[in-house]
Amino acid sequence: MQSTLSTGTYSQTGLRRHSVHRLLLDLPARFETERLCLRCYQAGDGPWFYTMSQKNHAHLMQYESENAVMNIQSKEDAEIVVRNLAAAWVARNCFFLGVFDKRSDEFVAQVYIGPITWDLPEFEVGYFADVDHEGRGYVTEAVKGTLRFIFENLEAHRVRLECDDTNIRSCRVAERCGMTREGHFRENKKNPNGTLSGTLYYSMLRGEFEALNR
Repeated sequence: MQSTLSTGTYSQTGLRRHSVHRLLLDLPARFETERLCLRCYQAGDGPWFYTMSQKNHAHLMQYESENAVMNIQSKEDAEIVVRNLAAAWVARNCFFLGVFDKRSDEFVAQVYIGPITWDLPEFEVGYFADVDHEGRGYVTEAVKGTLRFIFENLEAHRVRLECDDTNIRSCRVAERCGMTREGHFRENKKNPNGTLSGTLYYSMLRGEFEALNR
């Protein structure tokens, strides 16, 4: 995977002592894992992003009902969304990554990185698998690559993840990536189909990431 030179230094406790402004972070726009290419969205992605969004509407309804993908009604809508996501990447407001199979160039998943606080720094990560590419380990592989990007390029001290407690696939991704389950809020939300479910909380610290990757 591509990486940049560190823009800060860490004490023996793993906490960052000093760093440059986030807008000066030299971030790669794309990086690779064994099977996948992960990249930020860009102008011109609208047509295929529209097709992907329509195909995944029903698939995302239960757990991703608030995803921007759900509001896309035309190719123009899709182009606006991807350009907004590209602008958010440049502004360092959030980071959306399209995940593609390196052999076929097919879209297989999306990963989201959201800053919680740049002072620590801490980020949250989220994801969804394309409906035609579930069950192949793509999301786990993509999230492992994303964690490396977050800790090495965004210089995180902590990464957190939350998922619905009925979303077994998502829970398994967090666990396969070595994240620690921190808590469980029971029946704290009502779903679009009227059922109740809870939220599981996972995290990974810089020291844990480094131990896993020695």
